Amino acid sequence: MRTIDSFDVKGRRVLVRADLNVPLDGGTITDDGRIRASLPTIQNLVERGARVVVCAHLGRPKGKPVPEFSLRPVAGRLSELLGQPVAFAEDVVGKSAQETVEGLGDGQVALLENLRYEAGEDSKDDAVRGEFAGRLAALAELYVGDGFGAVHRRHASVYDVPKILPSAAGGLVLAEVEVLKRLTDQPERPYAVVLGGAKVSDKLGVIANLLGKVDRLLVGGGMAYTFLAAQGHEVGGSLLQADQLDTVRGFLEEADKRGVELLLPVDVLAAEGFASDAAFEAVDATSIPADRQGLDIGPRTRELFAAKLADARTVFWNGPMGVFEFEAFSGGTRAVAEALIESEAYTVVGGGDSAAAVRGLGLPEDGFSHISTGGGASLEYLEGKTLPGLAALEA
Repeated sequence: MRTIDSFDVKGRRVLVRADLNVPLDGGTITDDGRIRASLPTIQNLVERGARVVVCAHLGRPKGKPVPEFSLRPVAGRLSELLGQPVAFAEDVVGKSAQETVEGLGDGQVALLENLRYEAGEDSKDDAVRGEFAGRLAALAELYVGDGFGAVHRRHASVYDVPKILPSAAGGLVLAEVEVLKRLTDQPERPYAVVLGGAKVSDKLGVIANLLGKVDRLLVGGGMAYTFLAAQGHEVGGSLLQADQLDTVRGFLEEADKRGVELLLPVDVLAAEGFASDAAFEAVDATSIPADRQGLDIGPRTRELFAAKLADARTVFWNGPMGVFEFEAFSGGTRAVAEALIESEAYTVVGGGDSAAAVRGLGLPEDGFSHISTGGGASLEYLEGKTLPGLAALEA
């Protein structure tokens, strides 16, 4: 992939596809991690005199303007972090966008409105997507792909525009790919992967692929209950994907055949209901009461998982161990994160809820070797899939 340093950008309009899909509470950004991760590439271009046109998506407005998904709050925060004004276009490729871009001087920055306000951005019709890509590309002379969290999407701004404009990968994308290659090519061993989150179905491909690569697979979060049920245990009212039981049994057999240590919770916090103030108790993971649901891994599991991570040399973690948004059920996720911080391993947090948990729990981001900005993209890369956005930049 070409890098931005290969471009002479002074005085030229550069379209930067960033990942600014941040969580909002009303108009307030609750986690600006993705904005901060985008800064180095934007600053590089600013310092070299480019006229920077940033584009990104936010949420799922489904092809029409939805006020709560406006990128206006992001423009304000980006301006604060850059230390200079960021012009905001009221549309994506319309009159406001055109006038805003035309008004840029060297070293100045503009942010277009939410890409997904335009149905062409994520259309499955190549012609519709291509038409929108052409209008977006017309705003600039060069393209920089730096939205790693979107490179697994065959969207106009990620896949089609790089075919129209001279293109290069931004620093964030290059850094993410370097990390993932380290995880897949020759990871230092023991290599442990910690998977959590709600559904096994979200991680079928990555589990299948990793069983041939890792030494240990630690499973927590809501997906663990499908594994426990596959072993014949009662899981009460815990999250269960009954349609995945046969697949999970296959994973258990494959892990055993390959000598992969697959670890499941030995105890869980079983609550009377799904609520932050629900009464709960720690019970054996193999005998969850029928009227209770597991909302976090228990204290013995936290100790077990920490011990299994202590001597690892490479660790990839994706997915919380419980409902970390509820303080009472955040301890398992915190325990795994702290075990990684204390470890001497090369530790990668695979974006998404895991990255949100690190910041939400007030843990030091520099305690990990790398925190990815793209959970879905990371998982698909580890599955061995071709990511459209990377393929377009490599063409």
